[in-house]
Amino acid sequence: MKIHPTAIVDPKAELAEDVEVQAFTIIGPHVKIGRGTVVGPHCVITGRTVIGEFNEIFSGAQIGILCQDKKHKPGLIGRVQMGNRNQVREHVTISASTMTSYDDDHRVTSIGDGCMFMAYSHVAHDCHVGNNVIMANCASLSGHVEVEDNAIFGGLSGVHQECVIGKLAFIGGMTRVTKDVAPYMIVEGNPARCYGPNTVGLKRYGMSDETRARIKAMYKIMFRSNLNTTQALHEIEAKVEDCEERTHFLEFFRNSLRGVTM
Repeated sequence: MKIHPTAIVDPKAELAEDVEVQAFTIIGPHVKIGRGTVVGPHCVITGRTVIGEFNEIFSGAQIGILCQDKKHKPGLIGRVQMGNRNQVREHVTISASTMTSYDDDHRVTSIGDGCMFMAYSHVAHDCHVGNNVIMANCASLSGHVEVEDNAIFGGLSGVHQECVIGKLAFIGGMTRVTKDVAPYMIVEGNPARCYGPNTVGLKRYGMSDETRARIKAMYKIMFRSNLNTTQALHEIEAKVEDCEERTHFLEFFRNSLRGVTM
């Protein structure tokens, strides 16, 4: 292991043989880090944090830190689970899960694979972030937010507690999100509004013209007709060809607890 002499790594921490830890970084006793991961200078990795392989963690990042939640019981240690090949840029903060009792041991703040967290972005306690998610500078998730795969957050955007951000959604810079964001859509503003399908993102993801046309049809029925949500769901089932994207879109609306940004 390449551990700088000024770094403080607890002897109980479990680091793969080729993990690099740079100057003035602190790693706590309950931390596990997989092979190929580089931890930059002045970082803090603590809590019951498990980090996978080939992650890049830049200077000043703090992972597994005590949650900013007054319900957390002092003395208990929250959890973070991070996958592989993520980029955690300068001064990103990822909070450990809230623990109100020993019965909360199932709780975890989780990060998938291939995500990019740009400088000063924040993932709060008990969030679940999927794969290939991008959070631009200073974007922030409140507690218990769920982010599906390939979602993108513009800089300075903020998401309310317990919201769900759908697959391949795009949230514009400085947007205030207080309700769920439908998959495949662009949301922007304060208050946030849906402005249509994430056309560029869908193309980059490799969706065919036919699939993108179906998503556009679902958008028009749900967001630009005079139908209420229940009527629009029935209309989509009746008029849009069955496909994986249609199924996910319908289930997203039917499972929403906070309501969906319109």
